[in-house]
Amino acid sequence: MQKKVRFLGLDVHAETIAVAIAEPDGEVRSVGVISNRAESVRKLVRKLGPAEQLRACYEAGPTGYVLYWQLTELGVECAVVAPTLVPVKVGDRVKTDRRDAAKLARCHRAGDLTAVWVPDGRTEALRDLVRAREAAKHDQLRARHRLSKFLLRTGQQPAPGVKAWTQAYLAWVRQLRYEHAAQEWTRMDHLHEVEHMGERVKRLEQAIREAVKLAPAAMQQVIGGLQALRGIAELSAVTMVAELGQVSRFANARQLMGYSGAVPSEASSGQRQQRGGITKTGNAHLRRVAIEAAWSYRLKPAVGPALRKRQEGVPEEIKQIAWKAQMRLHNRYARLAASGKDQRKIVTAVGRELLGFIWAIAGKAETAPEAIAA
Repeated sequence: MQKKVRFLGLDVHAETIAVAIAEPDGEVRSVGVISNRAESVRKLVRKLGPAEQLRACYEAGPTGYVLYWQLTELGVECAVVAPTLVPVKVGDRVKTDRRDAAKLARCHRAGDLTAVWVPDGRTEALRDLVRAREAAKHDQLRARHRLSKFLLRTGQQPAPGVKAWTQAYLAWVRQLRYEHAAQEWTRMDHLHEVEHMGERVKRLEQAIREAVKLAPAAMQQVIGGLQALRGIAELSAVTMVAELGQVSRFANARQLMGYSGAVPSEASSGQRQQRGGITKTGNAHLRRVAIEAAWSYRLKPAVGPALRKRQEGVPEEIKQIAWKAQMRLHNRYARLAASGKDQRKIVTAVGRELLGFIWAIAGKAETAPEAIAA
């Protein structure tokens, strides 16, 4: 006899979970609201089970993947869905937790939801560390802006030839003295914040390097392989691996480009074709790193000392892909620049194509003998 599969819609919040169930015969009903605690989730599964006949889903959000892992451990098949891709009725003006849960259950039964990739615990831990470093870089930039704008307002300028934020520049800021005590305290506070943020960034970058040493061999292979590309050093490669997880889950390079949100938007109908800017409906961290790396391809193809060092121990096949990327992407940049395209659009287009080479190299690294043995 065919098993009776029941579909659960979960509207998850920090303290509560609204639950709805869609029966195979068409009924969709609210089960109620439970607390967002492991014991409450276990009781819910026992009540609605057996677990192997349940199919749960909830929207990706600030609560992370803890509920996904809890349900999976209990034997329930769970999907974390993309909130922006949940179908919405234009005329529906009532929104409550119970209605949201019922809509998720109904759409899950109909197969209208798009699940996101859920990283394992190790990958998510590395992703948290990488994103903490990225947040620290943003805080460092804001701290520097506050100090530089304060110095500008008070008419302070370093000696000619002293570049901003070098050791000489910071030494000059330290020896400054203001007539008014209030301004002196302001200078000291801004300077202290800049130094504190610098130390924080260094501490997190060292932690990332230590985490990579403890990572599985397969992940280390991919990180090393990506560094064969021009413009992608260790931190950029680690960011990409942390955001992508297993690159083999993408069937082709075009899927990876779409995942990054670097593909053009389109609103075409009939004979009319209209394309706009990139969708940005993807992983912003991956897109940022790829576009930053794309700037280096404005330069003529070459293997300098830093890149040569990064390529030590990398398989020859991956080196050839990296060289092919240099040749192709530089020519692409030159052709677009010669046609008068805006430089930002050029770099975005080159970054999107760079993702194709990233997909190729990561795929080779994941299937390398060392990675397979691990």
